[in-house]
Amino acid sequence: MNSGDGAPSMAARLSARLPAMLTDIERLVTCESPSTDRAALAASTEVVAELGTRLLGVAPDRVEAEGRVHLRWRLGEGPAKVLLLGHHDTVWPLGSLASHPYSVRDGVLRGPGCVDMKAGLVLALYAVHHLHAPAGVTLLITCDEELGSPTSRALIEKEAAGCVAALVLEAAAAGGALKTERKGVSRYRVRAHGRAAHAGLEPERGTNATIELAHQVLALAALNAPGRGTTVTPTLLSAGSSENTVPAAGEVAVDVRVRDTAEQQRVDTAVHALRPVLPGARLEILGGPNRPPLTRDATAALFERATRVADRLGLPAPTAAAVGGGSDGNFTAGIGVPTLDGLGAVGGGAHADDEHVLVAELAGRAALLAGLIEELVRP
Repeated sequence: MNSGDGAPSMAARLSARLPAMLTDIERLVTCESPSTDRAALAASTEVVAELGTRLLGVAPDRVEAEGRVHLRWRLGEGPAKVLLLGHHDTVWPLGSLASHPYSVRDGVLRGPGCVDMKAGLVLALYAVHHLHAPAGVTLLITCDEELGSPTSRALIEKEAAGCVAALVLEAAAAGGALKTERKGVSRYRVRAHGRAAHAGLEPERGTNATIELAHQVLALAALNAPGRGTTVTPTLLSAGSSENTVPAAGEVAVDVRVRDTAEQQRVDTAVHALRPVLPGARLEILGGPNRPPLTRDATAALFERATRVADRLGLPAPTAAAVGGGSDGNFTAGIGVPTLDGLGAVGGGAHADDEHVLVAELAGRAALLAGLIEELVRP
């Protein structure tokens, strides 16, 4: 480990690697990796594995779960102290490069998945490489985060257990802020079962699933509690089989975001307590809490440490932000591991047409991460 590096040296040496970082970011971004495409993910997995092997000097463990392969590097001897956590799957479908090509112009890097979170993976690999693969660090890169981490959650929690910190490589918040609070996430599907009938000849013989869902959507919306930071949002809605048939079935997806576990439990109890309104209708409630909240008490000590590291390295003092989106950091915080999120690239537009990374921030971000790792693994 380069524990003898002076503060300017760490930032300067990582700045000198910026052209190589950009080359490797391009490799990852131009290997499209939508979460739902197994073949594309397999190809991306190979690119990530090759890049990590080159920079860390050791091949990853390949951990298979339900047909998906997650990559894990355990560095050095002894127990893990720090878990670095990232993912290489994206929300962008195959072919997105045609409409959103990789580019670097006027200091702005663009391309599908660049900020969420392929640039974050690269800067993390360079940070660890700069420290000569310090003992006590585990790097875990998964491939299903954008789906809610159904096959990787158990692995994440297993690798995090016993660590002094989990550092999450998701993109920074606005202005480069570290993410010190994330809302918990719950997801539901509310299905209504009715009875079909001809809409013109005898609609009275049917039980209209669309009307039943309309009642349930209003009941769900009533669970919102803006003062507590709780949002309950009906999203995808579908019902019926033809334009002249009383719908016999339908469903609505529901996205829930909460600041604390008490609110998550309140909403979960209320959703499962929904009852049909129309005579003859039946409800089916699927889903529940997906991610626990990441609260400030799980991040405060690490944020203070990151602030001290930034000062030592001559970097701008980090700011903190609370955000509504969830990440795998919610899982590590949920099992009691101190967690700091938003340590990846600085930019914006995640999941959107203007997704981008600010190139000038990459080296400083890598230096901050390297300095924080160095402090955390030091005896």
